[in-house]
Amino acid sequence: MIWPLRRKSRRKIARIIIDGPIGGQSRKLVLKAIKQVEEREFPALLLRIDSPGGTVGDSQEIHSALLRLRKKGCHVVASFGNISASGGVYVGVAADKIVANPGTITGSIGVILRGNNLSKLLERIGIRFETIKSGAFKDILSPDRALTSEERQLLQSLIDSSYQQFVNVVAEGRKLSPEKVKSFSDGRVFTGSQAKDLGLIDDLGDEEHAKKLAAKLADLDEEDIRTVTLGKPRKKFMGIIPRGEGLFQLFDLISMELKNSGQILWLYRP
Repeated sequence: MIWPLRRKSRRKIARIIIDGPIGGQSRKLVLKAIKQVEEREFPALLLRIDSPGGTVGDSQEIHSALLRLRKKGCHVVASFGNISASGGVYVGVAADKIVANPGTITGSIGVILRGNNLSKLLERIGIRFETIKSGAFKDILSPDRALTSEERQLLQSLIDSSYQQFVNVVAEGRKLSPEKVKSFSDGRVFTGSQAKDLGLIDDLGDEEHAKKLAAKLADLDEEDIRTVTLGKPRKKFMGIIPRGEGLFQLFDLISMELKNSGQILWLYRP
């Protein structure tokens, strides 16, 4: 169903915030909010992204949901905040337009997979794992031993496949050739100004600028437009403590590091 065109008038546009690592509960909140945007037939969505990226599958699900929303007739403008890297970029390129601050950290297009080789430590403290497996690669990335050369080749092919998916999506979303995207997709990060020169974003500006652009795309009154923020996470107790929000962001990163060890990630790791 294509939503009918609306006359310029005082209307509200939806706003969704992606703050912190992408994955788990954050994915659920964002997908639920996108569904609400569709059900309430908002003419435009302002997507505020301040994220270093996250898990591959979660980033892909949000990206797909945004594309479906656009097909319904909703205009989507992404606003990059302090950082929108790796999976944040993957999600952002699903938007009609991308706006970033001149100093926004963005890019880091690439894939990372990390495991923990604790064999020396385990040997020192006298711990040894006994493993029974059905195949040679069933315990790949086990923490009690190093990778074999065959395992490294297998994992590298996995990384290469995920990387190509990333490149293709950025190329399609930004209307660039895959070769052009690959020329700057080696994991490096850029400022917003550099990203604009590369074609990774459309315009430089703050969230207010992005909001007016979303209103313009939807043919609404740019000077008298209000936003409705959807998908707000519940207030956390530490959020009311000075610097508590910073502690939660630290906990989120540590939690992702532990929970996703051995997973393929689209995540910027400074």
